[in-house]
Amino acid sequence: MPSHLTPWNKGKLVGQKAPLRLSDIWSIRVRLQLAGRARDLAMFNLAIDSKLRGCDLVSLRLKDVSHGSTIARRTIVLQRKTGRPVQFELTEMTRSAIADWSRQAQLASASYLFPGRAAGHLSTRQYARIVESWVTDIGLDRHSYGTHSMRRTKASLIYRRTKNLRAVQILLGHTKLESTVRYLGIEVEDALEMAEQTEA
Repeated sequence: MPSHLTPWNKGKLVGQKAPLRLSDIWSIRVRLQLAGRARDLAMFNLAIDSKLRGCDLVSLRLKDVSHGSTIARRTIVLQRKTGRPVQFELTEMTRSAIADWSRQAQLASASYLFPGRAAGHLSTRQYARIVESWVTDIGLDRHSYGTHSMRRTKASLIYRRTKNLRAVQILLGHTKLESTVRYLGIEVEDALEMAEQTEA
């Protein structure tokens, strides 16, 4: 076996993607609103609220988040990776953005919420490129953020506000609490927070 093979991750930033801060969320949201990008606004708001993995987000149909012509306040989605259901709430802002987008795109109940160029839905790769455009538009480093940033954002905000790990575990659909601890990077975050509050 040749010894000169270059590791796949050489020179690349790997590891968990950072969650967005509250100010980042509002910066992206306002830009999308001002630009009249209805699809992206619906996608961004739903990504934050749902905490879904990219593959689950892009494969949502309008009927998954609505009851008839009304966008649901809460819904349950079966996760592709785990096969387990996860429930999430849709805020007023998200419901409004989805309603606007579905009207504009004339989506039927069975339509994919975010249709792709072909007959199917947006690919996870296309979604990743869209997320990259959101973060670079507000001056963030595209290597530090990605589709998983969308999944982690609300979970991180909820944890910071409540310190309730079990609630975050349920919201993310994790089977093990250790996964949630690792996912949020809690030990490091909390240790730094405690260090900042301790005067030497």
